[in-house]
Amino acid sequence: MSDVARATVYVAVPPARAFAIFTEEIDAWWRRGPAYRIAGKRPGVLKFDSGKLLELVGERAYETGVVTAWEPPSRLEFEWRGVNFKPGESTTVEVTFAAQREGTLVTVEHRGWSALPAGHPVRHGQPPAAFIGGVGMWWGQLLTSLREYAAQSQG
Repeated sequence: MSDVARATVYVAVPPARAFAIFTEEIDAWWRRGPAYRIAGKRPGVLKFDSGKLLELVGERAYETGVVTAWEPPSRLEFEWRGVNFKPGESTTVEVTFAAQREGTLVTVEHRGWSALPAGHPVRHGQPPAAFIGGVGMWWGQLLTSLREYAAQSQG
């Protein structure tokens, strides 16, 4: 049983621009709401800063990720921590940016779920295959937003 969720999208911008949108403009394209942000419906800001992925909500900064590889314009990797993770618990998100035709194929692999206990609250009681499938769909929705934002930014 694989513990890797994958999602891929084609964006109509070159790899360097796709990488910049993903990292520098993350707050603009990353969906809002409780399924995607710690802030839920409250205003918050998502950004990469000083080697971390942070969500700023009011006066509080939540560390969602720690960058482990920053290789523009081809690859980004970071440890991912859900808000309900205990100290020492994390998963890994790897994002690759591959030139394809006049644009970029952006692929996210989110792995390391098998290291978390079977009853971990992040799983919401789902069996492993259903949970991994749901994580893949979640990333697919986010990458759809990335694609739409990239198309608008060209326009």
